[in-house]
Amino acid sequence: MITDNGLRMPKLGLGTFRMKGPECSEAVLGALARGYRHIDTAFMYGNEDAVGEAVELTTTPREEFHLTTKVWWDQLSPDAMQASIERSLTALKTDYVDLFLIHWPTPDIDLAASLGKLVNIKEQGLARHIGVCNFPLGLLRRAVEEVQAPIEVHQFEYHVLLDQSKLVNYCRSKGIAVTAYVPLAQGRLAEHPALGEIAKKHNATAAQVALKWLLDQDGVSAIPKASRVESQTSNFDAQKLMLDDADRAVIAGLPKDQRFVSPPFAPDWNS
Repeated sequence: MITDNGLRMPKLGLGTFRMKGPECSEAVLGALARGYRHIDTAFMYGNEDAVGEAVELTTTPREEFHLTTKVWWDQLSPDAMQASIERSLTALKTDYVDLFLIHWPTPDIDLAASLGKLVNIKEQGLARHIGVCNFPLGLLRRAVEEVQAPIEVHQFEYHVLLDQSKLVNYCRSKGIAVTAYVPLAQGRLAEHPALGEIAKKHNATAAQVALKWLLDQDGVSAIPKASRVESQTSNFDAQKLMLDDADRAVIAGLPKDQRFVSPPFAPDWNS
């Protein structure tokens, strides 16, 4: 559990990108039944209504699980952000989300206006916590140090094949929690040979090794997508794994220059 800034965000969550309809509802219901208490969605995923079905049907009390959603990059004016959160809450069948994030920045983002509106949405009680996604270090610094926005969480691509130490260290220095998306590099790590060797030693899987490497880091959570029962169970069980210094040394030696999510509207990652 990450508890910075009053957060109570479980380190392991369920990502729902590309899940739709009944498959999504069943995956979320199943995850909650298996002990997951952190569900991540977004307006852009087109599945908030399906997640909302699970929120309505689950026997898990709403206050016992963390729910994140996000506003899309073309809706960052204050009025559009207000409409977005209200639309999301209706679809999700809840009065509030635990975390509301700006999904992607735009080159012309009005940081003061957009981040100010995030604060206002929190003040209205529609979101318990607020943050951003996919901000490169320079933009995050501007948001925190110039605008002085009370960002509580930063969500970005992070896994054993991508060095994000500068972002992670900055977030840690400012008390900002990190959520790693595509923590399994879009499934590529399941057959990774070096991770597989570590996994054999622990009677685990390569994916579990990759996940536990993230979960062992202070202030870092991870939200692997998993619709199948077997995948959800395996990811959940990764929390039991105990990596040692030799394992971490192997992982530290892996190439860390592979980014898999960089759409045409992505920012300059080096800015």
